[in-house]
Amino acid sequence: MSEIINSFSSVINTLNGVMYEPYVLPLILICAGIYFTFRTNFLQLRLFKESIKVVTEKPVNLGATSSFGALMVSTASRVGTGNIMGVSTALCLGGAGAIFWMWVTAIVGGASAFIESTLAQIYKKRDKDGSSYGGPSYYMQDALGQRWLGVIFSIVLILTYAVGYNMLASYNTQDTFSTFSFYNSSTPYMIGAVLAVLFGASVLGGARRLTKVTEVLVPLMGVIYVIVSLAVVIMNINLLPDVFAKIFKSAFDFKAIFGGFTGSCLMYGIKRGLYSNEAGMGSAPNAAAAADVSHPVKQGLVQMLSVFIDTLLICSATAFMCLFSGVEPSASAAGAAYVQSATQTALGEFGPVFVTVAVCLFAFTTLIGNYYYTEGCLRFIMKREPGKTFMMCYRLCATFLVFLGAVLSAGLAWDTADFLQALMVVINIPVIIILTKPALEALKDYEEQRKTKDNPLYHSTGNTDFWKE
Repeated sequence: MSEIINSFSSVINTLNGVMYEPYVLPLILICAGIYFTFRTNFLQLRLFKESIKVVTEKPVNLGATSSFGALMVSTASRVGTGNIMGVSTALCLGGAGAIFWMWVTAIVGGASAFIESTLAQIYKKRDKDGSSYGGPSYYMQDALGQRWLGVIFSIVLILTYAVGYNMLASYNTQDTFSTFSFYNSSTPYMIGAVLAVLFGASVLGGARRLTKVTEVLVPLMGVIYVIVSLAVVIMNINLLPDVFAKIFKSAFDFKAIFGGFTGSCLMYGIKRGLYSNEAGMGSAPNAAAAADVSHPVKQGLVQMLSVFIDTLLICSATAFMCLFSGVEPSASAAGAAYVQSATQTALGEFGPVFVTVAVCLFAFTTLIGNYYYTEGCLRFIMKREPGKTFMMCYRLCATFLVFLGAVLSAGLAWDTADFLQALMVVINIPVIIILTKPALEALKDYEEQRKTKDNPLYHSTGNTDFWKE
């Protein structure tokens, strides 16, 4: 078994070298984000206030998925262990400057998130009950006319979320317990089993109340998490100049950046920023397509806001909580060890316990949110609702992977997720660049209507199943 895992790890490392070392992924992400920023006339700034207004609107039809509901699904997937462990890893392996590049990835990525989610809304499908569904696979099929590409993307998304991301979320959860005295070699198996049981019960339909409870607890936990991080900053406000000096000095140390690119602050900022906010990957559009809105642009703005919430708010909270603690990051402490040590220094014994509780709550909704995306992709691949027997087997496999993730090595868990998310970007970004025009036309239509109407309405005569009426 160990030989198989070692061989798999070697292959993944080689493939990651292809994706990350020759600047493939960072160039695609940053250049696409800048391109969309200019094409939309910096809508991240112009329409930020509008995005907040839109997220509070009620759905068009009573009982349908609201913009806020779709935001919560995508945010449940986005706000997870990456906001804590991912940031800790970036600080320890890439330095404080990685945080700056995470910010850059989020700011320019907000425009990418807008384009992909607006496209998902334009080309979404009407379900039998009047609700809607869709995502990148559908705009690849209907707008680009390439169903085969949509099938490939769906397969990659399933592998990314059911395998890469869910195994990593499981690993990160058990890793937070590693600093406690009771942790031993059997602890990962025990925590993996608990996570698998809770996850399995939820996706198999036996614990919907548990999922509903987390939908309330996680936003609440996010607010508490930010408040606690602000308390740490205020307690150590004298370190403010040093912390920001360290972030910007490290971010623009170009000798360090390009001397060892894959281990640089730029690369870790992009890797962990993408893992956390998912802008441009084509994941959030699957949730965006389900929202019942009067105009596609509304959900594009909502998903743009979700990127900012994830990175500029939650990830920054972790970074500041760590950096303002005064504990220096080191490669040997990457992951749980650093963030636990930092919070213990700043908050005493309460710190590690608080982080562990936060990770457990964030991880559970991440597991469910990630899984949500995969079922829609299965339906696209099969052109119908999968049978009950097939879905039972699929859900049991997904549950086993949650258990397996808890007992993997840190390097293999992160490397697998890094490679799979890169594949999604390489497929999705070129497609939304090609399909930019419909999204821009929708944006122009929305802004023109907004001048005279409180509630812009969208009508289409093109190849759009949902918006024909």
